[in-house]
Amino acid sequence: MTGLPLTRFVYGTTRLGDQGIPFDDRVAAARRAADLGLAFHTSHQYGEALRVIREALNQNRRAVPRFVFKIGWSTPDEIRGQVEHQLEALDLPKMDVGQLCLGGPLAEEVAAPGDGIRSLLRMRQEGLVGAFVLECWPWSPPAYLEAVRNGAAGDLVDAFIFYLNPLQRFVLNDLWDALSETEFPIVAMRTVCGGARPSAGYLQPRWDAVEPIYLASDAQSWPEFCVRYALGLPNVVATVGSTSSPERIEQFARLSQDPKPLDRRVVEAIHELHRRWSDEHDRHAAPWSM
Repeated sequence: MTGLPLTRFVYGTTRLGDQGIPFDDRVAAARRAADLGLAFHTSHQYGEALRVIREALNQNRRAVPRFVFKIGWSTPDEIRGQVEHQLEALDLPKMDVGQLCLGGPLAEEVAAPGDGIRSLLRMRQEGLVGAFVLECWPWSPPAYLEAVRNGAAGDLVDAFIFYLNPLQRFVLNDLWDALSETEFPIVAMRTVCGGARPSAGYLQPRWDAVEPIYLASDAQSWPEFCVRYALGLPNVVATVGSTSSPERIEQFARLSQDPKPLDRRVVEAIHELHRRWSDEHDRHAAPWSM
């Protein structure tokens, strides 16, 4: 592992691709995040996000943030192509962090590296990519757990990255336990889970269970509660949250500067819920149903 060049709060750029928001407003949001020195998380899949970011960077190339890019899927050539495409889109010489979104045989190879994984490692050796993180879902293959247990994960990636907030923990209990026991670094995505009080789907009953815990805590807002939860976990190195509001970007940056961990009993109560949800729901979820 080489370590990750990330800020504690990483600006997620999904909202920058939303054409329902005026283009100039999205550029202003990206510019504010860059001026605050935040790292960015982005992808060519996010609509116009790369175009918006390119415009923001061109306004001040002296304040270029560090980037995490999503790259995938099933072959090294496909992944290399996505690396080169996204770097060209932003006129960048190298990718600071590549988020490996693996599929097919390449995902199964994580625990016992073969030619495919060795091809990915060559991108790091060449200096094309500085570091890798491994995206994980409840339906990720058992090879990911085995890779943590046998040490192969540490040779390939500097962290696991997955949804992690009071309402979501997108690794199953056995992988969570292995990551905790080995103190493997984690990048927590979706800081506030889209906001408080989800109105539908599996998240609504989860909010009902977490709301009394949140209200009994000393947090003054849901964003504060979520930032303190994620960054209070010992092996979480950063949390990734998306917004198009410069004011909310500033709030996240401020909250992440020196967050006070939540009370241990609050965290334990959340983790008890996570464990239950993992066994009762997440383990049985169909791919991409959550």
